[in-house]
Amino acid sequence: MIYDISQPVFSCAVYPGDSSPVRKAVSRMEDGALYNLTELSMCAHNGTHIDAPRHFYRDGKGVEQVPLQKCIGPAYVVEAAGELSAAEAEMLLGKAASACPGSEKKLLLKGKVTVTLEAAQVFAAHGVDLIGNESQTVGPEDAPMAVHLCLLGAEVVLLEGIRLAEVPEGAYLLCCAPLNLGDADGAPCRAVLLEREKV
Repeated sequence: MIYDISQPVFSCAVYPGDSSPVRKAVSRMEDGALYNLTELSMCAHNGTHIDAPRHFYRDGKGVEQVPLQKCIGPAYVVEAAGELSAAEAEMLLGKAASACPGSEKKLLLKGKVTVTLEAAQVFAAHGVDLIGNESQTVGPEDAPMAVHLCLLGAEVVLLEGIRLAEVPEGAYLLCCAPLNLGDADGAPCRAVLLEREKV
């Protein structure tokens, strides 16, 4: 089974203050044109997207420099709620590692959860490749900078705005390759999870 954990672009959640995606039909067959053609404009951080280090670091890597192996591979979906403590972060990593070794490198947080700076420090110390969450920002919405600096400084990919309500806890194969927006601070992606074969 394949789970699409992405938001539809034109009805997606938008971080407060960011512009919303806009679609414009520049050619329509129903108006007599030979083909349909859509023009769009959007913020790189609308809907389901990844953050590159450039998002919070002036000379950080752009999205085209994010290694794709960090966005594709074994991942673990785990339910969490509230403000994630350092102890809880350790517990979630241990749970993923014991259930499916390697899947703790890409941890997807299901539910209304906020990654605290202390939890971010645990993830960075463990060399996690990717942290995914359902919110439009991985840290506190009113003060996300410290968490972003910690994780992006450790080159942890942030996959924000995913949708996991229909996805059971467990190990999956993740693909969330971003659009190659050269030198950009982030990019939209079509994030999907593939069920792993039971052994």
